[in-house]
Amino acid sequence: MPLSFPPEFLWGTATAAYQIEGAAQKDGRTPSIWDTFSHTPGKVLAGDTGDIAVDHYHRFRDDVAMMAELGVKAYRFSVSWSRIQPTGRGPAVQRGLDFYRALTDELLSHGITPLLTLYHWDLPQELEDAGGWPERDTAFRFAEYAGHVAEALGDRVELWTTLNEPWCSAFLGYGSGVHAPGRTDDLAALRAAHHLNLGHGLAASALRSALPARARLAISLNPAVVRAKSDDPADVDAARRIDALANRVFSDPILHGRYPEDLFADTARITDWSFVQDGDLQRIRQPLDVLGINYYTPTVVSAATDTDGPRQDGHGVSDYSPWPGADGVAFHRAPGELTAMDWPIDASGLYDLLMRYSAEAPGLPLMVTENGAAYEDKPDDAGQVHDPERIAYVRDHLAAVHRAIRAGADVRGYFLWSLLDNFEWSYGYSKRFGAVYVDYETQTRTPKSSARWYGEVARTGRLDVE
Repeated sequence: MPLSFPPEFLWGTATAAYQIEGAAQKDGRTPSIWDTFSHTPGKVLAGDTGDIAVDHYHRFRDDVAMMAELGVKAYRFSVSWSRIQPTGRGPAVQRGLDFYRALTDELLSHGITPLLTLYHWDLPQELEDAGGWPERDTAFRFAEYAGHVAEALGDRVELWTTLNEPWCSAFLGYGSGVHAPGRTDDLAALRAAHHLNLGHGLAASALRSALPARARLAISLNPAVVRAKSDDPADVDAARRIDALANRVFSDPILHGRYPEDLFADTARITDWSFVQDGDLQRIRQPLDVLGINYYTPTVVSAATDTDGPRQDGHGVSDYSPWPGADGVAFHRAPGELTAMDWPIDASGLYDLLMRYSAEAPGLPLMVTENGAAYEDKPDDAGQVHDPERIAYVRDHLAAVHRAIRAGADVRGYFLWSLLDNFEWSYGYSKRFGAVYVDYETQTRTPKSSARWYGEVARTGRLDVE
């Protein structure tokens, strides 16, 4: 029997500005940390950059029309901060805002609900030069930027997300260095995590002041499903340590106005956390209307031993760890089939997350704001792209969402990552997450079989399961 989702369930796709827009120097835009990082030799596979990406800046009308034809009901996009404030401070550039006004108007004219994300990792380079997220001032600059975007688009957009995956910004950007800005400093990573939290709270307050009462605010986290390799107490404690660094470092202050005491103890050799100032936790804990959950694969850990191989946490290869204070933890590949990212497939992890946060924040609606998979997609002789593996992946994860709803979780929507094949961060153009295939030479778009399948699910609200 097909699974039926609630009539008001929001079916969408998602993208990020640097991954798709291109037009890196157009209309006043200046470099972000990802422009600098991708142009640094050896940082991105094959030397790829987002200078052109998939040229969404010039092709957005066609892309929106394609979304509408496929049956997508909502679109989650991010705003490029350096299009709006080229130096990360000061007045807004209207030419930059005009692009997002036009994009939003195009979405609305096709009956597609816009969900705007203010920050998807592309800090203006001038702010990084001034210290970046490890510096407190960046949080206040972020709130100022949020106010500019709210003033320009508050009459058009009702769903607002402050940050996307602050864990990646803090710990991959400043800890392991596999993401921009490429720094490898445990203290800087922990300071960045706090100032991202503070930036979220300050931006949420700025948005509340500037937006109509009907606006809804969210943050999108990428909480890890942390599983101990065994019942051994040392493995269970390893899972606790990683849960603090992956999850509770963000969810505790945002939802509860506190940091975990065990996190302080685990990282005491790195910092005394004196950068958390009086009043910060009250600033961070702002009322939310939606909690966004991004999920791809589970995390398996144990206490480290002398026989452990390379760290298999799914977050790129680096001599530096994105897990400050967790030197005694080993990461292992979870069982299951793998995607092209070498990420094991386990939809039960999404169910577990939805139930966890449903219990932890009762009354707070949830959305799956990212979920999807990369595969080795190629056109056939007829120019069509068939991706049954992606259909199976999404079907299983949507079934997990439905199961969570039946168990009482208030899940309001699902956003497939990603609408288009695009610049996949340090992997360049080598990994394809899109439901729509992009020929990077010609910029031709070809909906994959998964796009048409997902569009049908979105149109009907019904999921056929095997």
